[in-house]
Amino acid sequence: MNCTALRDFLPDLASGVQPLSSETEQHLRECSACAGELDSLRQTMALLDEWQVPEPSSYFDTRLRARLRAEQTEQAHGWLSWLRRPALAVSLAVLLAAGVAAFHFGANLNDTPTSISSLDQDVTAQPGTAVGDLQALDKNHDMYADFDLLDELDVQSAQQNETP
Repeated sequence: MNCTALRDFLPDLASGVQPLSSETEQHLRECSACAGELDSLRQTMALLDEWQVPEPSSYFDTRLRARLRAEQTEQAHGWLSWLRRPALAVSLAVLLAAGVAAFHFGANLNDTPTSISSLDQDVTAQPGTAVGDLQALDKNHDMYADFDLLDELDVQSAQQNETP
């Protein structure tokens, strides 16, 4: 057995959880560093076994309860203390959900697409350009759509010019 393998088992050997094997005893006889470490651990554990926990003072429980009461009253007056009440917490959650839903559906109602003709009215192009001519045609669509009326006007004017 080597030193690194034995160091993993030293706490168990010192506490008596794991018994000494013949191989471990032989290594401890040959290696003074590992034997010294094992003795040091055994002395530390023996010292801890002898140590007595000091008794708390007779007023410890009284002072602890007073301090806990002071902390509880301090926390009860905090600005988030109302969240601990279930009715207020539920109403806050419902109000928050309603607000999110109203915002979401309100945003979707305002997103209606606009028609191309309404966009053309906002932007005016210079006359004589292709865009300007198209805008003029679009504005006067009703008049240009009724070419029969224009033809009748041409026929009437021709008839008036022919009759003396």
